[in-house]
Amino acid sequence: MTDCNRDKDEALSVEHIPVLTEPLLERIQLPTDGIMVDATAGHGGHSRLFGQTLSPAGKILGIDVDQNSIHRAQLVLSDLSCQVALVRENFEKIDEVLTAQDIGKVDFILADLGFCSAQLNDAERGLSFQKPMPLDMRLDSRLTTTAADLVNTLSQTELADIIYQYGEDRASRRIARFIVQQRQQKKITTTMELAMLVCRAMKQSPRPRQIHPATRTFQALRIAVNREMDCLDRFLKVTPELLKPGGFLAIISFHSLEDRRVKYSFKQNKADGLFDILTKKPITASQDEIRQNPRSRSAKLRIAKRL
Repeated sequence: MTDCNRDKDEALSVEHIPVLTEPLLERIQLPTDGIMVDATAGHGGHSRLFGQTLSPAGKILGIDVDQNSIHRAQLVLSDLSCQVALVRENFEKIDEVLTAQDIGKVDFILADLGFCSAQLNDAERGLSFQKPMPLDMRLDSRLTTTAADLVNTLSQTELADIIYQYGEDRASRRIARFIVQQRQQKKITTTMELAMLVCRAMKQSPRPRQIHPATRTFQALRIAVNREMDCLDRFLKVTPELLKPGGFLAIISFHSLEDRRVKYSFKQNKADGLFDILTKKPITASQDEIRQNPRSRSAKLRIAKRL
């Protein structure tokens, strides 16, 4: 086996599984010469499914902030007959990427707002509290502010606001107070340190098969570090004008902060005569999919069609 084929096999066998593929394929039909933008390409799983339906005249444009994901996607999509272009950029700049690629309006835009298992397990990324990792949380290594920077420099009020706004944790003030008290003695530099501190603040211990007490705090810090809500807001603002009439916009969210924004944006665009909403309620994973891929449990899919 050549090194190229071995790399491709490893990429295809990676543990990340694209979610809600069946409802996407059931509801979205692309012309064989269509253009799909996978705005959060990840390892290319969704792109591969739709790319297999495209002819050499069709095109997949994948966007992702993570260089490792771009590399994986290149391997996964390398044998498609359609054209493939992958760009390292944040999905909030989808309009700028299309302009730079000399692409006008497109047939389908997909955004999967989750992050993949490889990122969660990356020892340098600091997204998990299951083992000691640097308190980083940047999905894009080009960003300059880490979670450690926020935890060790923001005021108690600013930390409480972030944890409450992005983590929806009612214990945000108490958690922020414990963080500030701890950092006065020693900087907080690892995920385990922060997770244990949150457990002490909430007077809870991690229990098997239950949500970890630090989950909401970690979510809040990750969102803040990566400006996730700001990026999503700009993406939702610019996408309607990037779609051809009859084109589709599909967004998969994983928590209520994202889903509320998507729901509101779709309703506003419908009121403005731009969208027909194809999903009155978000589509969720079947029990079979959840058994095969537990990550899909919290996924919610909304689809709109450009009028």
